[in-house]
Amino acid sequence: MNNRIVILGAGESGTGAAVLAQKKGFDVFVSDKGKIQQKYKDILNQHGINWEEEKHTEELILNASEVIKSPGIPEKAPLIKELRSRNISMISEIEFALRYTKAKIIGITGTNGKTTTTLLTYHILKKAGVDVCLAGNVGKSLALQLTEKDFEYCVIELSSFQLDDMYNSRINISVITNITEDHLDRYDYKMEKYVDSKFRITQNQQPDDAFIYCYDDEIIAAQVAKKKLQAQPFPFSIKEKKVPGAYLENENLNLTINNQTFIMSIHELALQGKHNIYNTMAAGIVGRLLDLRKESIRESLSDFQNVEHRLEKVSKVHGIEFINDSKATNINSAWYALESINTPIIWIMGGVDKGNNYEMVMDLVRLKVKAIVCLGVDNKKIHDTFKDVVQTIVDTTSASEAVKASYRLGKKGDTVLLAPACASFDLFENYEDRGRQFKKAVQQL
Repeated sequence: MNNRIVILGAGESGTGAAVLAQKKGFDVFVSDKGKIQQKYKDILNQHGINWEEEKHTEELILNASEVIKSPGIPEKAPLIKELRSRNISMISEIEFALRYTKAKIIGITGTNGKTTTTLLTYHILKKAGVDVCLAGNVGKSLALQLTEKDFEYCVIELSSFQLDDMYNSRINISVITNITEDHLDRYDYKMEKYVDSKFRITQNQQPDDAFIYCYDDEIIAAQVAKKKLQAQPFPFSIKEKKVPGAYLENENLNLTINNQTFIMSIHELALQGKHNIYNTMAAGIVGRLLDLRKESIRESLSDFQNVEHRLEKVSKVHGIEFINDSKATNINSAWYALESINTPIIWIMGGVDKGNNYEMVMDLVRLKVKAIVCLGVDNKKIHDTFKDVVQTIVDTTSASEAVKASYRLGKKGDTVLLAPACASFDLFENYEDRGRQFKKAVQQL
């Protein structure tokens, strides 16, 4: 009874956790309410791990000494409520995996920019020859990687859902890129609950750890002023001089850490646009905190290749540019996408609304958007919100239909932007699936 671990959800993180748990001598059982992908079944079978799909058998779950749950399962699910009522410990894959590593942990969260910042930080460390792994919301399961070897550093992208199920893990260098409204449906529509969730990244930090944050973000700044944080603060700003930390001066990026300053022109950066200056500052501070060579950091910041589904240029068809920003699953991300384009926009948006307030994009929509193509099952809110601002709003229910409709509405010099501002689960498996279907449809024009 004492060493039974039950894993709920057999995706990348759940399967990885199962393999690590089994290696550590636990009695392991995996249960997924949906269908398990074949590649994950193969891994579980290969390791002789018992699993079930398309159901949760309570008598096989409620006898667990600990449960590792997928970040996607909400607290209000009946099974989770039942486990809570029995005081059975429930943690995330990351919390479990971090028990079995001596690595220094770099944890990165934020509403937007966390994937780009995580990948850029990993790129900087990797290029400098550091023994580092990439995990969390990007890359392979941390647990699975730790079954093969340990690392000197781990760069981990952490969503609020993962942080909610982390209790004892210590993040040595924590980063919060920004905090804007998102996932409020999971937090009882209370912004303060979502903010507290993000700040869990700092919960076990010690005075010799570092906390890197966006000073220009009012929500973060207010929390920092209010909370008694243990770690050393390293703010970054494009509005004010921050030392130690990072700031912008005369179109130069300035990083000052340990009384040493690193300066680089923003025109040399691989990632362009205001939001990417922030992402670059955060990753750059990590590099300097680890005392990596300035030249190595400079090279990394200038040759980084951005992530798929994030303002990804797909193709130009008869003078119409198609951009895939499927990763823009909230209104703030969509704002960045709209802000970064300077041609008339046909905006493909919609999906599962997470309690969006579209007011913040209204000025940009008035200024730049000539048509909206809805890609979702229920588009009523979009029609109601934008009907007086955008002349043409059409409904589609597939990526192919959305691309064809956009192409018909566009003319030379226009940009078709997929920036849904919503989750993808009504029509797609996830945002990657949505982005890939969009790209395929563009290629078929």
